Amino acid sequence: MHKNRFLFSVCLGILLIFLFSTVSLGQPVLPRIEIGWGNTDNPEQVATSLRILALITILSLAPAILMMTTAFTRIVVVLSFTRSAIGLQQSPPNQVIIGLALFLTFYIMAPTWKEVQQEALNPFFEGKISMEEALENTEGPLKTFMGKYTRNEDLRLFMKIGEITTRPANMLEIPLYVIIPAFIISELKTAFMMGFILYIPFIVIDMIVASTLMSMGMLMLPPVMISMPFKILLFVLVDGWNLVVRSLLTGF
Repeated sequence: MHKNRFLFSVCLGILLIFLFSTVSLGQPVLPRIEIGWGNTDNPEQVATSLRILALITILSLAPAILMMTTAFTRIVVVLSFTRSAIGLQQSPPNQVIIGLALFLTFYIMAPTWKEVQQEALNPFFEGKISMEEALENTEGPLKTFMGKYTRNEDLRLFMKIGEITTRPANMLEIPLYVIIPAFIISELKTAFMMGFILYIPFIVIDMIVASTLMSMGMLMLPPVMISMPFKILLFVLVDGWNLVVRSLLTGF
C-alpha cells in the first residue's frame, strides 16, 4: 500500500516538473480567447457585432427550435409512450430514445432543410442576399412543412387570441408566432393518439394475466412481473420497432 502511494507521488512529481519546465523553456502555449468591450467610431463594426451577438443567441436556442419546428416532438413522445406501454422504465435508455428521434427527424426534415439550404443559406454565404432576406427565405419551407400537419382548430385558436382578423390566403401569410405553437399542440395531440393505440394490446395482456392469477388464487403475485415477459415477447414477434418507426415515417 505504501509502495503504491510512493510510486504515485513520484509520478505526480515528475509530471509537475515536466509541465513547469515546459513553460519555463519558453515553448509555445495554447492560444486564449478573449471577449471584451471597446469603443469604435465606425458604425459598421457596431452593426457587425450586433449581428454576431444575434447569431450566437439564435444558436443557443437551436435545440428548442429543432424540437418545436420539426417532427422531433411527435417522434420522441411516441417512442416514450412505446417504452411505457411495454412496462420498461429504463430500457431503451433516454439517450437511445433521443438519438433515434433525432436521426428520424433528420430523415424526415431532409427535403425541407435542403430547400432552406438552396434558397437561404447558400445565397447568404455567397453574399447574394442579406441576413434579413435569408431569414425570410427560411420561413417559407418551414411554414409549408408545419402547415401540412397543423389543425385548423389550433390555427384559429392562436389567430383569435392574437386578434388576427384578416383571413390568410395560404400558410406563408401566417406569422411564425402563430403557426409554431399551433403546430406544437397539433403534434402533441397526434402523438397522444398514437400512444393510446400503442397501449391497447399491452393493456389486454395485463388484464388477461391479472384475471388468470386471480382465478388461480395467486393474489400476492404482482401481475406486472408475469405480464412483462409476454409483452416483450409480443413486441418482438410483431417486430414492434419496425411498425412504430414505419407509422411515424408514413405519418409525415
